[in-house]
Amino acid sequence: MQFSKSTDYALHALIQLGLSERCHNVGIKELSSALGVSESYLSKIMSKLRQDGLVRAVPGVNGGYELARPAEQITFLDVIQVIEGRQRLFECSISSSLQHRLLAQQESDELRDESRSKKNECLVERVMNGAEQQLYQYLHEHTIQAVLDETFKRCKQRTNKE
Repeated sequence: MQFSKSTDYALHALIQLGLSERCHNVGIKELSSALGVSESYLSKIMSKLRQDGLVRAVPGVNGGYELARPAEQITFLDVIQVIEGRQRLFECSISSSLQHRLLAQQESDELRDESRSKKNECLVERVMNGAEQQLYQYLHEHTIQAVLDETFKRCKQRTNKE
């Protein structure tokens, strides 16, 4: 599994917006320069983030983008789902195979008292879904604010060393 460059740029763009002064929005030119990505490519990413309510576009000569909600309310999972979509990472594609039927039958024999809905569950898919849920939980627990806090902490440590 690999996330796209768009996700990378989206996360960095949100962090850049969070680093800017509270009342200061950031123009697309400044943002693209800071991230080293073309304005047109970044504009498409920012449009997705705006449509999903993660950033707000500020019109006018001094316009730009700003976070639409507090950084502590924007999770990595939010950003990934906006950019990558909300599809599942794994889906069993051989549910009609003999192996799948044998594994499903073996499980149903072992777990007769459990819900019938699990009778034909692919055991490989169950493992993969468990991993996906752990990944989503981890990404949900990490916010843009957590990265900003770590950034400020590192800057403070560097300043104290000098």
